[in-house]
Amino acid sequence: MTNASSKLGISIVAMTAALQLSFICAPISYCQARIGNVKTKEESSSALASSVSDSAGSDADAAERVGADDLVEIAVAYCPELSRNFRVGFNGNLALPLLHQPLAVAGLTPLQIAHTLTAVLLKENILAEPIVNVSVVEYRSRPISIVGAVNHPINYQATGRTTLIEALAKAGGLSPTAGTSIIISERSQAGGAMQVHTVAVRDVINGTEPQASMALRGGEEIRVPEANKIFVAGNVRRPGAYPMQSDSDTTVMKAVALSSGLETYSSKTAYIYRKRGTGTERDEVAVPLRQIMTRHAPDVALLSDDILYIPTADGKKMTSKFLGQLAGFGQTAEAGLLVVR
Repeated sequence: MTNASSKLGISIVAMTAALQLSFICAPISYCQARIGNVKTKEESSSALASSVSDSAGSDADAAERVGADDLVEIAVAYCPELSRNFRVGFNGNLALPLLHQPLAVAGLTPLQIAHTLTAVLLKENILAEPIVNVSVVEYRSRPISIVGAVNHPINYQATGRTTLIEALAKAGGLSPTAGTSIIISERSQAGGAMQVHTVAVRDVINGTEPQASMALRGGEEIRVPEANKIFVAGNVRRPGAYPMQSDSDTTVMKAVALSSGLETYSSKTAYIYRKRGTGTERDEVAVPLRQIMTRHAPDVALLSDDILYIPTADGKKMTSKFLGQLAGFGQTAEAGLLVVR
């Protein structure tokens, strides 16, 4: 009886030790079995990595891609060490606690980052069944600069899908001195040299330019050059500098209209002073103003930086002034005679 009791005790102790050993060794295997039911840890990690690669290669939301200096929020269930905000480094990597190596996240969407982190947590045996969510708190890697002839030059971060026409709207629209073209400078996706595109303002406003609705990824510089100017001086109602509406569609008659018309007693002939080459000297070109205004001569085109000078008909103007002075003198004399009486 004693021998049987002792053997039973030894068996119980042996079974207890075996159970303890199995519980010590079992948790990871147990959790791994729960993750894929059939798949092992390596298979699950490989499948996640494959899905990340496929997603990155597809036409994913370029408007959500993360870059250097962006702030992302990571939430990992039951892992407070990884559940907070992290700033992406200037090299495009995320340095996270518990991980042996930084995560390369530049160019990935939040969903792709979540898949990548999940795969790493599985591969490094950190969590058996990770649940990861990633969102962007702040973008700093996607600046869009709008400068030049706009009402409010601005530099802002592109969030979501942004188009050229929306970017111009954020800058308050084009100013009255805006030219006829818009210049867009952007860096290629591969990080190469800057690419420059020029689009016509008229096509953008009318919606006939495909690039007006193109998505801006960030990193673009939009420049709106001021229009070329002409100068109108002399016997006009509003002399001054005026922007050219088109480099090939500004004429003497239009310049007169821009300056609110001619004053009385303008000369029959106007003069265009045009630069000679790249120097400061100008050539004088006589223009039959009277015939142009009465449509007896073809209109004359003006070039950028031309000065249109309209002199007065001095003889007529002096005669008018003299007659006016005589009339005023007569009224004064008549008033004086009345006073004397």
